[in-house]
Amino acid sequence: MKTIKTIHLALIASLLAGTASLAHADDQGSAYVSAGAEYSSGKYGLDRTTTIWDVPLSVGYRGSRWSVGVTLPYLHVSGPGNVIPGVGVVVNTNPQTRGHGRGGSGGGTTTVITTPTTYASGSASGIGDAVAQATFHAIQDKDAGFALDLTGRIKFGTASADKGLGTGKNDYGAAVDLYKTLGPAWMIFGGVAYTQLGSSTYLRLNNVWSASAGASYAIDRSNSAGLELFYQQKAADTAYTRREATLYYNHKFSQAWALRGYVLGGFADGSPDYGAGMSVRYSY
Repeated sequence: MKTIKTIHLALIASLLAGTASLAHADDQGSAYVSAGAEYSSGKYGLDRTTTIWDVPLSVGYRGSRWSVGVTLPYLHVSGPGNVIPGVGVVVNTNPQTRGHGRGGSGGGTTTVITTPTTYASGSASGIGDAVAQATFHAIQDKDAGFALDLTGRIKFGTASADKGLGTGKNDYGAAVDLYKTLGPAWMIFGGVAYTQLGSSTYLRLNNVWSASAGASYAIDRSNSAGLELFYQQKAADTAYTRREATLYYNHKFSQAWALRGYVLGGFADGSPDYGAGMSVRYSY
């Protein structure tokens, strides 16, 4: 397991180096670094609440035709050991998961794991799953106010499965996103994605389709706000679908600095009941 994680970290380091090289190769684009924090809380169809603190650090580059980025989060999770960040509630037969054995720091008594409701609770912290993605800006028609992006994404299983912070396996996904401006201030957007979720001995997951749609409004040159709706198929036969709405606000302090804040609400047992977060981004 340590060897696999070392390989993952080496791949991430290579991607970071590639991002820097790409930034030097294309003077029309810009590199960026961002940091943020998100808190979410929900019962996920259970009788106990799970809370998650997600503190991500991202670096990337956006060029005229290509964009690349890598995100590595730090997580703190409290709740039943079968609620996995990014997956939701599943049957998790790992005897070391959060709340059992050495995998959790918050106690809990070991129970026979047979259904999604018979799990002890615990708390755990650590590195989450690193995500790397590359986007090809296939269509950018400024006259028509239309754009189309094609994205490939890899989620590396860097989060500890024994702590219940992740599945311990890689995910692979692809997405298509569309954007259309409506006048000088409004823009609508939407997309579909397909993700191959990595299964393990303890977690049996399905591949999933997801979709998003929303609208944004440019208040002025420095401020904008928007609403995004998200849906995803259930990640396992015993899991639930995800349905969420996110209301966000963006503020640009300058060409280099920007702030984003948001609140979210879940409308299905596969999503948190509520959450909020913010991030700061520096472009250069």
